[in-house]
Amino acid sequence: MEQFGIIHFGLFCLAVMLLNATPGPDTAYIVGRSIAQGRTAGLISALGISVGCLFHAFASAFGLTAIIATSALAFTIIKLAGGAYLIYLGVRMLFSKPAVLIARSTEPERRPLQKIFWQAVLTNILNPKVVLFFLSFFPQFVSTDASHKTSAFLLLGATFALMSTLWNSGTAVLAGTLARRASQNPRYKLWLERFVGTAFVGLGIKLLLTKH
Repeated sequence: MEQFGIIHFGLFCLAVMLLNATPGPDTAYIVGRSIAQGRTAGLISALGISVGCLFHAFASAFGLTAIIATSALAFTIIKLAGGAYLIYLGVRMLFSKPAVLIARSTEPERRPLQKIFWQAVLTNILNPKVVLFFLSFFPQFVSTDASHKTSAFLLLGATFALMSTLWNSGTAVLAGTLARRASQNPRYKLWLERFVGTAFVGLGIKLLLTKH
């Protein structure tokens, strides 16, 4: 990887693995979709999250992330939008009619996969902590005298997205499998969705209240 201006690539991969293992809004969204709509929806969500990561990689490579991070107004707008979006998703789960939730235990929700995908993309893009992560983390693994820094950023971004897809797909399969077993008990699944909805709202509020 040194020919691309990338240094300590093994350490980079290890750091990405540790980051993926840390629960956050992306994980909560994937688990929530897997529980509500099954493994396929969870896998589509994982793919959407990875596309969001690629967006941040492109933004970092071409300097957009730096502009956002240095602009207090831009950062605040993204933070408010991201927090509000998570709260919106959580409130929808919390206040869904019980009868509808119980019906889901025997028949998966007929929500278009395209909509699930784009919701996942927005969940990742509207997370300002991801913006700061790409801005502060990626430069540590790009040589200061690299002749093609843009290519190095893009390659690191692709690696990050690939590793995240593998990890998040495993999370989706596991959550979807557990939800399928829980579907035999409608009330259990109802409270499980309530719990995930509460987690969404909590993460959104935390994001809104975070100063940095």
